[in-house]
Amino acid sequence: MRFMAGLLLTMAAAMTPWPGVAASSDLAGRQTDAEQQQAALRERIDALQQSLEDREAERSEAADALKASETAISRINSRLRDLAADNERAEADLAGLEKQIGVQQQTLKRRRTELADQLRTQYASGLSPWTALLSGDDPQQLGRNLGYLGYVSRARAASVTALRQDLDRLADLQGQADARRADIQRMVTETSEQKTELVAQQSERATLLAQLEGKIAAQRAEARKLGRDDSRLSTLIVDLEKAIAEQAEAARRAEEARQRAEAVRLAQEARLAEEARVKAEAQRKADAARAAEAAKAEAARVEQAAKAASQASRDQAARDVAQAREQVEAARARERSAVALGDWDSLRPIDQGGVRVAPAPPARPVDPPARTTPATPPPAASQVSNDDDEASTQQQATRRAPAPAPSQGNGLRHGLTAPVRGTVQGRFGVDRPDGGVWRGIVLRANAGTPVKVVAPGTVVYASWLRGFGNLIIVDHGKQYMTVYAYNQSLLKQVGDAVAAGDSIATVGSTGGQVESGLYFEIRYRGTPVDPAQWLAL
Repeated sequence: MRFMAGLLLTMAAAMTPWPGVAASSDLAGRQTDAEQQQAALRERIDALQQSLEDREAERSEAADALKASETAISRINSRLRDLAADNERAEADLAGLEKQIGVQQQTLKRRRTELADQLRTQYASGLSPWTALLSGDDPQQLGRNLGYLGYVSRARAASVTALRQDLDRLADLQGQADARRADIQRMVTETSEQKTELVAQQSERATLLAQLEGKIAAQRAEARKLGRDDSRLSTLIVDLEKAIAEQAEAARRAEEARQRAEAVRLAQEARLAEEARVKAEAQRKADAARAAEAAKAEAARVEQAAKAASQASRDQAARDVAQAREQVEAARARERSAVALGDWDSLRPIDQGGVRVAPAPPARPVDPPARTTPATPPPAASQVSNDDDEASTQQQATRRAPAPAPSQGNGLRHGLTAPVRGTVQGRFGVDRPDGGVWRGIVLRANAGTPVKVVAPGTVVYASWLRGFGNLIIVDHGKQYMTVYAYNQSLLKQVGDAVAAGDSIATVGSTGGQVESGLYFEIRYRGTPVDPAQWLAL
């Protein structure tokens, strides 16, 4: 029965996940949730982009002809950047593998030298099992020689095994090195192809730009066009905020559903643990009752045995007394017989102790063995581990914190580092020379200069937009967003979490711009705010 109780406790413990398993499954769950949220956000942004393109389809502008080439240039530059990083890692891996190969070759050389020395020494000494057996030497000396040969043989076998392992390790390293060389060659080939395509796309863009320069300049001078661009960006940001809010609401509902499911699971586990504890407690009480009954029966048996032993002792004492009396009567009879024969010399008072009748020893009562009070059984393991289970449950609940919303930021603060270093063109709220009002700033910088994100957040838009070229928008939380436009290439995609200072794009002149630079805006609740109040310019 104790085995059954232990089995129940083991089953209850098996239903509770180990801390390490719970931590790993919790981490995997978090990663899965994050990937699902990222995929859902991308789907929403793709639908928003398609809706935006559908709304703009009936209106065409000269700069639209640049969309394909500028998008391709952005994609190719991003791929070239990835290839450069992959190639750098592959070169580092190859260098490490070649270093390991050199070390392994030295080890292999040392192993071969050791094996050759062993064989040479054995050959020079003439030691072999057959020559030793046929030598006719003293058997004791022969036994010692065979023992030495055994040591030598085992050492040689170990050297051969180590040599084979070293050869296998060297072959494995050579295979890895060859694979990395093939990867590097493939990346070099792809890089060359991408560069060729990049040159072709840049040439096509330059040709289109030259053909459309007049139309673009004319459209750029139209105040209506600027107004449409501002309206387009504002509409996009409003749509993004709506999509982000919907995503956050969906994430909140999913988190609530997960928490409810988690609560149900924990309640189920607690119920099963309580049932196991109750069963174990009932089993313990039944075992204790049976132990008490067994102890009571044992005590009765001991008491009966004590009574039987006491009765036997009294019977033995009575027999001893009867025997002593018989001896006394026999002595007295001998005395009377001696007097009748006239043996007067021998007539003496018979010492009453002549036949000493030792008093029968008092019967020693057999002490019944002390009743052993059955030891109180230790508390059931389920009772001991109950608190640990509750603590473990609390730890699991603590580890499984709610999944974060799409935004990874905590708003913006003043004194932010500018996304690029460059000359500031235009001031917020000031009239633009070509009409309209500045809603952000343009930081003039060389094409290809890395664009740094100003604060932590999540990329919520990364695509080409009419009037702004390759555009990337980052949500920083608390209804703050930053806008980066005119980029040559975009290095992040929708759903990517970014930290302050991460490179998210490179400076360019896309969207029909003449000079390279970065157009930067800060939006709060969809409304533009003065970047100069936030940046440390």
